[in-house]
Amino acid sequence: MLKEISLFSKRQFFQKKENSIRRYLLSPLLLIPLSLVVISSVLIKSIQRDFLVSDFLSHLLTGIFGYFIAFLISYVPLDRLKRYLIPFYFFSLISLSLIYFFGISVYGAQRWLSLGIFSFQPSEVAKLSTILTLALVLDRKIISKVNDLVLPFFIVIIPWLLIFFQPDLGTSLVLIVFTFVMLYWSQMPIEWILIVVFCIATAILYFVSIHFLIFWIPFIGYLAYRSSQKKIIFSSLAISLHLLVAKLTPILWKFGLKDYQKDRLILFLDPGRDPLGGGYHLLQSKIAIGSGGFWGSGLLRGKLTYLQFIPEQHTDFIFSALGEELGFFGCILILFLFFVLIWQLIEIAKNARTNFESLIVIGVASTFLFQIIINLFMTIGLGPVTGIPLPFMSYGRTSLLINFISIGLALSIFKRSRSLRNP
Repeated sequence: MLKEISLFSKRQFFQKKENSIRRYLLSPLLLIPLSLVVISSVLIKSIQRDFLVSDFLSHLLTGIFGYFIAFLISYVPLDRLKRYLIPFYFFSLISLSLIYFFGISVYGAQRWLSLGIFSFQPSEVAKLSTILTLALVLDRKIISKVNDLVLPFFIVIIPWLLIFFQPDLGTSLVLIVFTFVMLYWSQMPIEWILIVVFCIATAILYFVSIHFLIFWIPFIGYLAYRSSQKKIIFSSLAISLHLLVAKLTPILWKFGLKDYQKDRLILFLDPGRDPLGGGYHLLQSKIAIGSGGFWGSGLLRGKLTYLQFIPEQHTDFIFSALGEELGFFGCILILFLFFVLIWQLIEIAKNARTNFESLIVIGVASTFLFQIIINLFMTIGLGPVTGIPLPFMSYGRTSLLINFISIGLALSIFKRSRSLRNP
């Protein structure tokens, strides 16, 4: 009798284990990224018809490998990883530094390191390592004083500088965005974020109409005055910051950006000014998406995609192939999948057990969301070409693996979240 009970208990245990494995393998958090990879692999095949040079199989196999890596990571409690986060952060800084000596240059930018049989992009690794290290620093820390920002900014500024001067403007923007989102999640006043973000408006106003700064900069001082205990000092610092930005803007524009970066930032407003040069990608991308209509021309049937009117379309401009071949319907479907993915990540961040885990997921969610928005705006002509890939869809093995690792961390946090423990 006892033996039968024991066998029954073991059978019940293994059945529960099997159900648990099946449940998480089929989790939307894993299935949505894998679906995006499968769809984009077909699009890459459509772009690169020659099987011998096509990257579709590499993209698909990397995605499947990343899917199982994410599943395995989901079984690792993040508390066990804390001791490895600082070494991981320094590894990413070292790899970023090595680019300047041994990096592979492509289209004028050194962003890849070769390890013989394969190459990888250290900036993608640095995004994840910075999120993890920043979450470690902000854990159990409420941002209420300016002094509280010193260490978080120090953590971010080093990889940011190394990435910005590769040059890689797109990834450096991603670091800025998830940093401020994570700081806001740590209860930093929203006015402080606006003061920094509005530096962009100050720089633009300097070029458009410098006289508007007479009214704009005092408004910045008012935001600072109402959001700090040391009102006079903080408002003076904010005003000084924006005056400095206005002063340095022409210098940074002249010496800080490459010529092609300047073209990208300007030509999206009127790509017709240089239809065969800097505006070519934007014009052809809009034509491709517009030609798709509602249902699209069908997979592997896009004429502009087949004739390769958009160079390197399988990377940052993969959405234009989607628009041409699957039309408006396909675009809405992909956007819906992205929406569900981001919504799930935000819910996981809200229900995480600790601030550390919550900050990691919100950092990952903000990274994905920013990349999605900027990439879509870029491909439909509402934003400049910044070189920011579309998560899980743009070809790039390092980026794809890091994205799946991020999903695995989020799934690990979900398994141990308050919503599961207290249904």
